[in-house]
Amino acid sequence: MSIYEYTPILIYSIVIAFVFGTCMGSFLNCAAWRYVNGESVLKGRSHCTSCGHELGLRDLIPVISWLASKGRCRYCGERISARYPITEVLFGIITVFCLLSFDFTVLCLRNYIFLAALFVLTLTDIDAMVIPDGCHIASLAAWVAAEPFLFEGWKNLMYYAGAGLLFGGGLLAVSLALDRAMGRDTLGGGDIKLVAVAGLYLGVIGTLFMLMIACLCGLIYNYLINKTSEKGSAFPFGPWIASASAMMLLFGQPLVDLYMALLN
Repeated sequence: MSIYEYTPILIYSIVIAFVFGTCMGSFLNCAAWRYVNGESVLKGRSHCTSCGHELGLRDLIPVISWLASKGRCRYCGERISARYPITEVLFGIITVFCLLSFDFTVLCLRNYIFLAALFVLTLTDIDAMVIPDGCHIASLAAWVAAEPFLFEGWKNLMYYAGAGLLFGGGLLAVSLALDRAMGRDTLGGGDIKLVAVAGLYLGVIGTLFMLMIACLCGLIYNYLINKTSEKGSAFPFGPWIASASAMMLLFGQPLVDLYMALLN
């Protein structure tokens, strides 16, 4: 059954998707923090990052708990970053767009796992400039597991697999050349792996546009931070690749059409 068959079902699905997405956003934010701080992602109760007190049910309701406690821990009074409710709402919105774009399908589930992985690695790269291999493994596993249900012929399969190899390998070659020319590391291995995985999901055209968007945003960001910090300082590129990948996954065709219309 499609969510577009009846308007009440569509509205109900959007509401449920948003609520579920905020809960997922809370979990993914917690997973990112635990990874950066060397804790197990799947084991252990949620706790305050300041005092370590285990959180109860009333502390774990996305957005509402933060608002109810006025952005502070109920146990130690330490301020809780506004990043938590913001990212929870953001992933709720991402969940809604994923559902609207792909309906109740295997493709929707596969792409949702990819979006969740992009979300986690964005947070870890911002916090510690590291992209967990687990995010790539989860995305790759979802792509492989879904392929038998989405199989559209060997030509189509090779197109997407080839895109991953082409852009991943090409970016690796460019990175090695730049490292040698500049005498320092330029792109991290996590960024290269991320582009390779994105190729599986976006194909050649989608990945090409993704890189254009990511590079443009990265250059603007680098210019802005160089005005306020030490020139040539490193900055995380993974969030821009991840954001551009999510944009192309959810809105790829309209963005390509808009670009072509501007050219014409």
